[in-house]
Amino acid sequence: MQVESGLVLCLWLGLCTLPCRSLEPADTVDSGAFQPQSALTGMEFVTVSSYRGPGNSDTRSNKELPILLWWSANLFPHFPGNRERVDCPRSSCLVTHNRKVQLHRRTTSIIFYGTDFRAYEAPLPRLPHQTWALFHEESPMNNYMFSHSPGIRLFNYTATFRRESDYPLTLQWLPSLDYLLQPPSVSLQEKNRWRQAGLAPVLYMQSHCDVPSDRDRYVREFMKYIEVDSYGKCLNNKHLPEHLEDTSTATGEDSLFMSFVARYKFHLALENGRCPDYMTEKLWRPMHQGCVPIYLGSSSVADWLPNPHSAVLIDDFSSPRELAKFIKALDEDDAAYMQYLEYKTHSKITNLRLLEGLQNREWGVNDMSKPNYLNGFECFVCDGENKRLVEEKAHWRNPEKNPAPHQRMANNSHMGCPLPSPSYGSLDEIDPNDTWVQMWPHDYWQSLDQAEGLVSLISHNESDPGLLWHHIHSIAMRRGRGQ
Repeated sequence: MQVESGLVLCLWLGLCTLPCRSLEPADTVDSGAFQPQSALTGMEFVTVSSYRGPGNSDTRSNKELPILLWWSANLFPHFPGNRERVDCPRSSCLVTHNRKVQLHRRTTSIIFYGTDFRAYEAPLPRLPHQTWALFHEESPMNNYMFSHSPGIRLFNYTATFRRESDYPLTLQWLPSLDYLLQPPSVSLQEKNRWRQAGLAPVLYMQSHCDVPSDRDRYVREFMKYIEVDSYGKCLNNKHLPEHLEDTSTATGEDSLFMSFVARYKFHLALENGRCPDYMTEKLWRPMHQGCVPIYLGSSSVADWLPNPHSAVLIDDFSSPRELAKFIKALDEDDAAYMQYLEYKTHSKITNLRLLEGLQNREWGVNDMSKPNYLNGFECFVCDGENKRLVEEKAHWRNPEKNPAPHQRMANNSHMGCPLPSPSYGSLDEIDPNDTWVQMWPHDYWQSLDQAEGLVSLISHNESDPGLLWHHIHSIAMRRGRGQ
């Protein structure tokens, strides 16, 4: 059965007319249906091959097209099946998640999902004619390897939350401008009535504890100076109503759950990781509801807020105690509080970067007039590879007239997240046996070891990624000898 499926794939890709066992050096990958993840959940996926860009006049048959291999099969943005022809804005490609084509000469690029990328499972040897593409819209905590220069420089194309990446996904959690302009779910008058009935001014809802941002340490100190209702597993002091205890309602936008949390004037919105431009629903969802986020996460968040009075930024305060003092004053001053909701009026959105970012992005969120960002990045790589191949061919024919194509390479600005640090206090003040101390700083530096080990594997043209640990050990020994 495996031989038959391999032959069908080879015939479809135009790789051979006879059994293709010589093209099957890699293990067969399970061709399960695509399962959306994280911000992708609930997205509508459309077949890209039904659309041909206005600049695409590609008439080549399948057997003439370059192949893009999705190494992470669970993120293959086409179903059913494990292969597709995509007709992109300027050119066409074949795409598949079947690893049997890894070493073929027409497989010009391999696309990786960052959360799934493991140095000890990398496709080796890395062939000189192949580029690597990184799609990583998720938290930096999922893979710190890309925050180190040796790791990110392995990739020729990137799609990350950083604005400097090749295909930026910075506003991935903000569906549209209308999402922000939605009137507050609960009026200030009603919120004040809930306050008088005993509701705390501040909501905290987290069940993922001990994360790199160390958010619970800050919130624990903050709670000493102001009342906070905490419903999640982290720092819990209140129980959700029974009909809301299902975690799926808390992670989605269930109407009953949204109505419940909208009663709070302030939401503690602390990301699980800290990195420039990494902003999630923790920021945008409270703003959508008409609540004021108390935010910690992206150091560049002010670059994207609708106006200077859209969120309370923890980094602007010297201590949790000073922040609590400020929140108490806002809680008691309706006019000052309402200034933080002025962006609900279109004319009060003064941030041109935000407006232009939403208007000009090539992809959409639940917008059928645009590709989703998975298909969009796939086409970005496809068009880039076709352009590269044309330039290489022209250079080969006449090197004096046609220069070699520019070699793309990512750099630290495409990810480059800092070493996790305590959210409150200094590292010297924390017990060395603290769970956070034991986990995240070590994970950060171990990721650098793996990145350097993989670079060594590639430079030595190794074909067995299992030798990674040997190469890491050799690097450590040379470093210990001062070499």
